[in-house]
Amino acid sequence: MRHPTRYGAIAFTAPVAERQKATGSINWYRSMRAQEDDPGLPDELDTRVTALIRATDSFFIATVTPSGWPYIQHRGGPPGFVHVPNPVTIALADYSGNQQFVTVGNLDENDRVALFFIDYPTRTRVKVYGRAEVVERADDPDLIARLLTAPGGVGKAGCDRAFVIHVEALDRNCTKNIPPKYGEARMRESLTLARKGLQEEIERLRSRNAELEREVAQLRRHTDDGQSC
Repeated sequence: MRHPTRYGAIAFTAPVAERQKATGSINWYRSMRAQEDDPGLPDELDTRVTALIRATDSFFIATVTPSGWPYIQHRGGPPGFVHVPNPVTIALADYSGNQQFVTVGNLDENDRVALFFIDYPTRTRVKVYGRAEVVERADDPDLIARLLTAPGGVGKAGCDRAFVIHVEALDRNCTKNIPPKYGEARMRESLTLARKGLQEEIERLRSRNAELEREVAQLRRHTDDGQSC
């Protein structure tokens, strides 16, 4: 039996529950809803989710405008550009973009965010609810320097601020309807392995062909010797 979760307390509102009742899925999710007014403690990122986030080179962040409209923005960078300093915090440098500042402006009014991470090769997706703190470079240049550092080195992109997201809740979805896709590095590795396997097969066939040619030559010699008697 499932237990009340922070995710259920946030996502499974009364209107959502009515929709679930209409389809019968309430039987799966009822127990995940908050008990009375207790939303439970914030979730923590486990080892599997932490590894997925740290390895990502792309994710989506959603904020809310003052008028209530959702706004989704893509964030990308080298693998490791999203940091997980501890199980309840996600942090990243805010690389310079098109200067619209919609995400940052929304956060100035409402610090709630939703993050969506997806790993196509393993068909894994994770949703994270959190509250984002905007840290300007002038206020903490050392933090910006740390967040610009990834396993591949120090990022060269312009960055005036960082997002430090305090995790509230998370949910891992099933793999249904996620198409498996592979990035350039993974495809290059697969092609390298394929070429290696193909080359090994070619060498094996060449060796076998040479062996057969020797056998044919021996048979011809035996035939010629028999005809000369």
